[in-house]
Amino acid sequence: MTGERRGQRRLRAVRVRATLIAVLAVAVALVAGGTALVLGLRTELGNDVRDAARARAQEVARVIEAGRGVPAPTVADPDEEFLQVVDSAGKVVASSSNVEGLPALARLKPGERASVKTPLDEDRFLVVAVGAEDGDRKLVVLDGRTPAGAAEAARTVTRLLLIGLPVLLVLAAAATWAAVGRALRRVARAEAAQRRFVSDASHELRSPVAAVRQHAEVALAHPERADARALADTVHEEAVRMQRLVDDLLLLARADEGGRVTAPRPVDLDDLVLEEVRRLRSASPGLRIDGTGVGAARVTGDEDALRRLVRNLGENAARYARTRVAFALADTGDGRVRLVVEDDGPGIAEADRRRVFERFVRLDESRSRDAGGAGLGLAIVAEVAAAHGGRALVEDGARFVVTLPSGE
Repeated sequence: MTGERRGQRRLRAVRVRATLIAVLAVAVALVAGGTALVLGLRTELGNDVRDAARARAQEVARVIEAGRGVPAPTVADPDEEFLQVVDSAGKVVASSSNVEGLPALARLKPGERASVKTPLDEDRFLVVAVGAEDGDRKLVVLDGRTPAGAAEAARTVTRLLLIGLPVLLVLAAAATWAAVGRALRRVARAEAAQRRFVSDASHELRSPVAAVRQHAEVALAHPERADARALADTVHEEAVRMQRLVDDLLLLARADEGGRVTAPRPVDLDDLVLEEVRRLRSASPGLRIDGTGVGAARVTGDEDALRRLVRNLGENAARYARTRVAFALADTGDGRVRLVVEDDGPGIAEADRRRVFERFVRLDESRSRDAGGAGLGLAIVAEVAAAHGGRALVEDGARFVVTLPSGE
């Protein structure tokens, strides 16, 4: 099994475990919440039945205590409610028609309540007792109501939960599976990019190290023919090359870690561009370096990083230009600054205009590494531009454009 397959299998196992854990957590939360909902609903509806029974019993008690005698109580639903007025001896003084002739269905003191069996229904009735005085007689008004409605409501909610909870779990599993999959794909891409980055960096560092070692071994094997000056020049050249590569790698690593510029300050970008124009005129006397299009523009950021951006663009243009490199810089007036570096070289094919900003990418693989560099220059341009809230792109041929937020 290849390393890639092992990695895919490991990520798939992570995805399955994460989904199972999420579903179990959601299931526990839903079951606990559903149970609390049903119990709370049952309690609340039971309290409503109790309060309604007490209110009706108090209404009958007020009529009795008003001196109107003991009325013949009535109920709205004979199948779900009854009323009895009982004296201190437990004798029924008055009752609703549905329990007429029956003995007291409960022996309760005023303020008490109980659940009792009645001949009216198989379900037990909740009975509430309220005291009343009819002259010298102490009476108790009993109002009994069936809580069947509350129980049925609780059962209905329970059935709905039993139907809804599996659906919610399926939806949660699907959402988790998709979200974890996206996250793991990003992780896999990041790991692949990191492995590729390390591999490319190792390859790039191996070349100068091998060159130094080769010249040193030749000098050791044939000291009589060794040219100290040539050896020193080679070591110096390769050391400079390694130093620049390491600096590029460190800059990219910092960009990966931070993503944004720390401790930014105002930078006159036109000064950096004109500095690069002067440097190229000195370093490339065979080229015409045009800086007439450079206008005043200020940005906020890291001056050293922006100088590196401008220099990399200039070096890239000078490397491929036939006769001319042109710089243009302007504040567009919409809060953006536009930097253009263009050369009259062969240009970049449209299919490669995005890829050219990737790390260790050389569009002309046949050229020497000494001439072409490590393929990090334009990657650094893109990273620095992004870190400053801008972007880098190739508009046409060999015209590189960087847009940055204005610092005004």
